[in-house]
Amino acid sequence: MATQKLYAGAKLRETRTRLGLTQKLFAEKLGVSLPYLNQMENNHRPVSSAVILSLVQEFDFDVNELAVGEGERMVTDLREVLADPIFAEAVPPHVDLRLVASNAPQVARAFLTLHRAYVQANERLASLDAALDQDGVRPGASPWDEVRDFFHYCDNYIDAVDHAAERFTNGKSAGQAIRDACDGLGIQRRDAEEESVTRRYDRATRTLWLSPTAAESTRRFQTLHQIALETQGDLIDATLDLARFQSDTARDIAKIGVANYFAGAALMPYGAFLAAARDTRHDLERLARQFGASLEQVAHRLSTLQRPGAKGVPFFFVRVDQAGTITKRHSATRLQFARYGGACPLWNVHRAFETPNRFLRQLAETPDGMRYLCLAREISVPGTAFRAPTRRFAIALGCEISHAGSVVYSDGLDLSDSAAFEPIGISCRICERRNCHQRSVPPLESELTIRHDRRETLPYEVAG
Repeated sequence: MATQKLYAGAKLRETRTRLGLTQKLFAEKLGVSLPYLNQMENNHRPVSSAVILSLVQEFDFDVNELAVGEGERMVTDLREVLADPIFAEAVPPHVDLRLVASNAPQVARAFLTLHRAYVQANERLASLDAALDQDGVRPGASPWDEVRDFFHYCDNYIDAVDHAAERFTNGKSAGQAIRDACDGLGIQRRDAEEESVTRRYDRATRTLWLSPTAAESTRRFQTLHQIALETQGDLIDATLDLARFQSDTARDIAKIGVANYFAGAALMPYGAFLAAARDTRHDLERLARQFGASLEQVAHRLSTLQRPGAKGVPFFFVRVDQAGTITKRHSATRLQFARYGGACPLWNVHRAFETPNRFLRQLAETPDGMRYLCLAREISVPGTAFRAPTRRFAIALGCEISHAGSVVYSDGLDLSDSAAFEPIGISCRICERRNCHQRSVPPLESELTIRHDRRETLPYEVAG
């Protein structure tokens, strides 16, 4: 497979700006001419191996930041949006999307926001009667999508909040840190009497009510969430100010997300958790026992280990419901996820529902030739009474195959056997595989041949 040239102008400019260097001084430190640096920053030239070596030696730069980042996510999002039939006659080539994502990321974001508003307006028109009953409804980004994109494009890592959570524990166990914080704040913890209440806080009496039927990991997490709201208000508000959400609703939703981030980071402090993850080779069950967390909390935390200068294995993490809808998603790898609809049906996360309480392993390959170790498991949240419903999800965690040796779940798998890797994609609309037996819709940028006198797996043939 041909080596792909690396264009990372936006990342070079961001790095230079963060270091407070002029182009001239930056060029000198990289050992290149000023015009050459200018061409690289504007993506007229790829980043050479010599420049990458200089970045590492001079600035202790993490080269993974060049290969995986906002640009790759942006290209995937643009491709999926352009699969909308409205663009059928004017789909730009993949190389143009890369240039837009690298050279004009704000334009790309504006385009994604505009398309989101278009989709939402169409959905409202399709249910006009319901929309007319709402006051002040305006087309725009869904608050949920806006918040999800905020975490998506900051690599699911918020440095200031993560460090604050680590300072909060200060080397203590999460349980001791919680007890000390509650004592200092005068917070009393009580069992909630209402079965539907997971957490309720009475500010007047400083009483925190927690579900007595919830798992201990959930009770700890919810306590830390409330502590975050009580002690980290200024930090949370500053983080939300930087995000510049379009609506108060999106900001309110994001506030929950940032407080949850603090809770997870305090339950599993960065330095201690990173060390334990490496020692256990990322064994989710051992990490869950060590930190008093749930498997989902551990898997999610592993995907956030993106601290500059102290990064962990870059993982992707998703949670899906029984309909296949992605309810949580993040990727620090090249693998990205569909913004609309569900995940690839060939992915093992869907089979996890068939085998409760078991880890499923899968070696997978995406159309771009990248190979991954994928781990999936069904997660059930049982009801608290005979008629109470059980909530069922499946989580998936994975990494590129180059990191598989650092993960215990790769043991016993033949990573050198090409035939062992199952072909998966992102979304049928942007998957280029021609003969997928699970394809639901034709791929973008491909011509179709319809043969009325011949039928194979699909009712059409995809041009190569």
